[in-house]
Amino acid sequence: MSEPSPIRIVDYAARWREDFARLNIEWLERWFTVEPIDREVLGDPETHILAGGGHVLFAVDADDRAVGTVALKRESEGVYELTKMVVTPEMRGAGVGRLLMQGAIKAFQARGGQELFLESSSKLAPALALYESVGFRHYPAPRPGSHYVRADVYMVWEPGGTSQV
Repeated sequence: MSEPSPIRIVDYAARWREDFARLNIEWLERWFTVEPIDREVLGDPETHILAGGGHVLFAVDADDRAVGTVALKRESEGVYELTKMVVTPEMRGAGVGRLLMQGAIKAFQARGGQELFLESSSKLAPALALYESVGFRHYPAPRPGSHYVRADVYMVWEPGGTSQV
């Protein structure tokens, strides 16, 4: 059995645009439904994430294939949402999600971010465990409702809350 391919975390480039949509839509169709807000953001990350001061990262294997992605969506000055986190099924459990989380937190810090939050689902126990392991803590949602029908978990990253980042 061969060693797994080394994974690199890279910044968004136009060549990864279709992968951003494909990876997320495959994941959403498997676990939930693709909501209108998902299609809007996934179809045009340049406008909906990057132009507003956000950031998109990809996990890329040795063959230059995108095997995961995550985004930071700027909500307001210093406030970012960690969103659109996905890893291909064949790479889950191989540490790719942790690499993406580390990259996202570093990008958040490089932007001078003050608050990093995410919305998720209690159905996604492995993802929630990963978020907790890198310093995200559960909080009540600060506003009624959510961007997403599927979200019933609200978490905020607490710097210094972990030594694993």
